[in-house]
Amino acid sequence: MILQFFVLSQRGDNIVYRDYRGEAQKGSAETFFRKVKFWKEDFEGDAPPVFNIDGVNYFHVKVAGLLFVATTRVNVSPSLVLELLQRIARVIKDYLGVLNEDSFRKNFVLVYELLDEVIDFGYVQTTSTEVLKSYIFNEPIVIDAARMPPLGPASIFMQGTKRMPGTAITKSVVANEPGGRKRDEIFVDVIEKISVTFNSSGFILTSEIDGTIQMKSYLSGNPEIRLALNEDLSIGTSDYRGSGAVILDDCNFHESVHLDNFEVDRTLSLVPPDGEFPVMNYRMTQPFKPPFRITALIEETGPLKAEVTIKVRAEFNSSINASTVLVQMPLPSLTARVNFELEPGAVGHTTDFKETNRRLEWGLKKVVGGSEHTLRAKLTFSQELHGNIMKEAGPVSMTFTIPMYNASRLQVKYLQIAKKSKAHNPYRWVRYVTEANSYVARL
Repeated sequence: MILQFFVLSQRGDNIVYRDYRGEAQKGSAETFFRKVKFWKEDFEGDAPPVFNIDGVNYFHVKVAGLLFVATTRVNVSPSLVLELLQRIARVIKDYLGVLNEDSFRKNFVLVYELLDEVIDFGYVQTTSTEVLKSYIFNEPIVIDAARMPPLGPASIFMQGTKRMPGTAITKSVVANEPGGRKRDEIFVDVIEKISVTFNSSGFILTSEIDGTIQMKSYLSGNPEIRLALNEDLSIGTSDYRGSGAVILDDCNFHESVHLDNFEVDRTLSLVPPDGEFPVMNYRMTQPFKPPFRITALIEETGPLKAEVTIKVRAEFNSSINASTVLVQMPLPSLTARVNFELEPGAVGHTTDFKETNRRLEWGLKKVVGGSEHTLRAKLTFSQELHGNIMKEAGPVSMTFTIPMYNASRLQVKYLQIAKKSKAHNPYRWVRYVTEANSYVARL
């Protein structure tokens, strides 16, 4: 049972607020934001997704820079409420097309209409974009894509040599193209978040992939879709099919997916519902080749000095580029100054020393596959360290996005759309994206 739902901006502005039962104290949104903002002063780390203040349970998720929050006084399942918040964000994005503060403010009437249908007197009714179509009557105000911030190289959809900007899917499922036209399109994303831990020598200690096949459909007439995956795909190890097989530990499918032929030819058939939804979620812990290899070394060079050397090598093909690469490393608490040295000819690199949390940051705008980059940082301490410098430094962490690359080798072999007319050929767009979930190298 939900007492309140509200959405806050990064500044703490209350963009959307709905009190379903009138039982919660006033100012709960301000209380929540103040607690989240100053959490590090009272505790370590960032605020957890669930916490309690004066008998009120606060649940929150951060989506597109916005805080989606629900409150309750009763003992409900945290995973249930957090999943609800994610689904509400997804439904709102389906209807607005773009999920940001500007779209919320321009479409607040539509957002409130959605919230009133999703939750009634604190009880969840539905989070299905398709079902809600029968009850929603307001039209979305479309946000001009030209005014949106650039989405970066990761937002490129490809089909052979064709390219389409990621803003192609930033449109509402209930709004047509300008002029009333309706263009049949379907978008499929294979998104993988990888977690890898390296030891001090650069060897892999742990590795895991959390992946999802995400779909968003703008097809008219609700046609049936057939999605073919690798023929040598194995779930678990009981039906192992050779050294080149893609072996997933486990997976789950959307309720609309039919698995009649999955065991035979690894094809999925479904009638896609309106809106964006995950066709398949999967997890893989079998050994795989990580896209980057990191090595880091720190050594004392004097009573008040030390030197850090970080090397990053891109292990993927030279035809692929990684973007928004950021390398971070905690430094000893007595670090007073850091001087950086980059390799000759380095372009698009940024370096910074965050004095507030004693953290080294190294940004690389673009990394070409097969290339290697080195950073040296000379540390100066405010006083002599007494103890092992290795205990206070590291580990090195890394975040990145690699378009058109997937570490698991899971592939969408073909996407078939059942249509009565053979002359009708909807656009199909498939992309692959790999992101870092937890990419760490120990010293």
